[in-house]
Amino acid sequence: MITDERMSAFIDSLEPGNTPFLDQIEREAKETNVPIIRTQTQGLIKFLLAVQKPMSILEVGCAIGFSALLMSEYAPQGCQITTIENYEKRISIARENFARAGKESQITLLAGDAADILKELTGSYDFIFMDAAKGQYVNFLPDVVRLLAAGGILLSDNVLQDGDVIESRFAVTRRNRTIHSRMREYLYEVKHHEQLESVILPVGDGVTLSVKVC
Repeated sequence: MITDERMSAFIDSLEPGNTPFLDQIEREAKETNVPIIRTQTQGLIKFLLAVQKPMSILEVGCAIGFSALLMSEYAPQGCQITTIENYEKRISIARENFARAGKESQITLLAGDAADILKELTGSYDFIFMDAAKGQYVNFLPDVVRLLAAGGILLSDNVLQDGDVIESRFAVTRRNRTIHSRMREYLYEVKHHEQLESVILPVGDGVTLSVKVC
């Protein structure tokens, strides 16, 4: 845990909750061991959507569609969401969930490798949520910044890796060392990027919140 467990539990207890359908999707995700965004991160997304009122959202990393559905509930009416997912088994579940929610016209799912899809995308997005392969964040960043509208917000999840990001690379398991080094590189890049003003927050599993300033 990044923050004290009791404090996290207390903060989570204050959340008003989501719609019954979102609660059902969250339960289904937990039953099948599909990771979804944590309660505090959900609250942060709701807050940011209320403040910024984006009309175009890009999500990098859809999984079974929970976060895209969450954003569709709390974004302004008429907001269009594009989401990317590469894992075939989750793509079919996400599409089914969008259909169950009646959100097919609002949410567009692009199936494939985010690195390839991002390079092909044009236009701009008011809000980008990055929650894909953590070791690829730094590689996605150039295209993500290109696609982010001036004044737009980039929210990146799981950047503190349950606190492991502060440890020596030799203190993390060998299989996680590449992710560890690339995430540290990503944090440096977003904090020093000339087009971004960024803050790192110990919310959930850690997030970076960036605004495109030029």
